[in-house]
Amino acid sequence: MTNKFKAHPWHGITIGANAPTMVTAFIEIVPTDTVKYEIDKESGHLKIDRPQKFSNVVPTLYGFIPQTYCDIKIAEFASLKTGREIVKGDGDPLDICVLSERSIIHGDIMLQAIPIGGLRLIDKGEADDKIIAIMKDDEVYESWKDITDCTEAVINRLKHYFLTYKNIPGLEKPTCEITHVYGREEAYEVIKRSMEDYKNKFL
Repeated sequence: MTNKFKAHPWHGITIGANAPTMVTAFIEIVPTDTVKYEIDKESGHLKIDRPQKFSNVVPTLYGFIPQTYCDIKIAEFASLKTGREIVKGDGDPLDICVLSERSIIHGDIMLQAIPIGGLRLIDKGEADDKIIAIMKDDEVYESWKDITDCTEAVINRLKHYFLTYKNIPGLEKPTCEITHVYGREEAYEVIKRSMEDYKNKFL
């Protein structure tokens, strides 16, 4: 009997049999969005989190990897790499930025993504990694295999977005810090640890 109900994007969609070298990504927002959408954890529907502040525009497709969770294992790895005491992850699924030369006009979609690296972001003392990936079979970006293939301009746009998208000039002190830009193998480790955190939390 066919499933009559939509699967929850976080819990009901598989990460993919080839993870971490290829993962399912659930896209919440795209570069043309003027508001920040995110999954409502209880219902699985997209909700409006907030309007995008000022000129901040997400530079890539942006969403999360299903059946992942950022908690103790992610925090341990961030502590190891930064030399700081980071007690926990941000309590959300693992974020992913997906590069594609195709114009995708809305979120609430799934795609297959190939991780090439990531950003180690610390937000209010919590580990909040951002995996950087390319969309499977993308003709422009398919030759990019590791973060070293990524242009500096793309990395700088991603850094700028994540370091500023929560800030109101003059009213807030920066809460986010990017400690590292890391490559493919480290991204694989982050994904595997987030899968462990998910199993420990939900299974």
